[in-house]
Amino acid sequence: MEALLVITGILALLLLRVPIAFAILGPCLAYMLIGGQSTGLSLRTAAMEANSFPLLAVPLFILLGVVANHTGIADRLFGFARVLLGRTRGGLGYVNIGVSVGFSWISGAALADVAGMGKMMVPAMTKAGYPRRFSLGLTASTSLISPIMPPSIPAIIYASVAAVSTAALFAAAVVPALLTAGGLSLLVFLWARNKPHLAGEKAEKGELGRATLRALGPLGAPVILLGGILSGLFTPTEAASVGAAYVLVLALCYRKLNGRALWTIAVETVTTAASITVILAASGLLGWVLAREQVPQQVASFLLGVTDNATVLLILVALVLILIGTVLEPIAALVITVPVLLPVAVQLGADPVHFGVITIICLMIGLLTPPIGGVLFVLGSATRTPMHEVFRGTAPFLVPLVAVLLLLILFPDLVLFLPGLLNL
Repeated sequence: MEALLVITGILALLLLRVPIAFAILGPCLAYMLIGGQSTGLSLRTAAMEANSFPLLAVPLFILLGVVANHTGIADRLFGFARVLLGRTRGGLGYVNIGVSVGFSWISGAALADVAGMGKMMVPAMTKAGYPRRFSLGLTASTSLISPIMPPSIPAIIYASVAAVSTAALFAAAVVPALLTAGGLSLLVFLWARNKPHLAGEKAEKGELGRATLRALGPLGAPVILLGGILSGLFTPTEAASVGAAYVLVLALCYRKLNGRALWTIAVETVTTAASITVILAASGLLGWVLAREQVPQQVASFLLGVTDNATVLLILVALVLILIGTVLEPIAALVITVPVLLPVAVQLGADPVHFGVITIICLMIGLLTPPIGGVLFVLGSATRTPMHEVFRGTAPFLVPLVAVLLLLILFPDLVLFLPGLLNL
């Protein structure tokens, strides 16, 4: 009953638009005070959750993505993809997906991706004759590739909470991210097959070479990041620092870095990293409350009473996580749900790395659905479009996303093949 009251209090505060960290902290602190627990215990519990070496990679990957957003790297990728793919029917749709795939190797957060891509891709597509809803829906959907494809900030958080290898989780996410891009590309192909007017113009002589040269620097980032991690040369935290330094050097070479830009980058990085850290600390306190009330054991008992099949359990968990993702920020949702659901999945034979990829994709799909729909709000703000219009455009794209999710649940080897090949 006490745990139910705490959760009800959190949901009520979230509906009142209280910031997530404080919505979690308030009811948890009230629970501890009523139960006679010390303030010192609550502070220690919250601090311990954020005191993790793998989490050091989070602010560094945030810095990497912020620098890339502010220094024209996305524009260079856009130019390269447009020359390469723009002539095909529905070409700007494929360009949208291609830029998101390229940018995802640098940025590990959906909201940062959609904020930058929205301002660039939606006006370009609507100007070329694409329906505004389609442009909005595709841009919102492709932003989910960033938190799935390594380097992924949610993957780092999951690896820390679940005590699994970050490198293994990064490797496991590559195929799902590419399948997500493939699913969205298939939808674009089916939609555009009877629209010949959406084919772009042929590139001028030498244009491809110039665009390739401009994109070589940004395309080197994934080689350094993933190559270093998967080869064992870097830990993910070390790779984050090397990647951030590499992108800063690129920005200097492109003459995009000055005092004002550095200040903007620093403020955005610190603000984002601090908000994630506070959410993690608050979620750690909630995890302590739920553990004290034996909520994980009760949930496990209930789920094991429903099914003893790992695949069925993953489908049920996926439904629950998508619903949770519609109302709760992904970082907080990861820290709260993983300690409760992962032991049950492992007990039925699920692999923790496979479970992690499924969990991240489910919570990302939640970002595309009301009532919270973080991606919808950010894209609507960036393009000055009402949220309901953004969702109407996004709704058809949920079909390929859910189809890819089911494919990954039914065929775990799609996720586990690459980590096994690399012995991670």
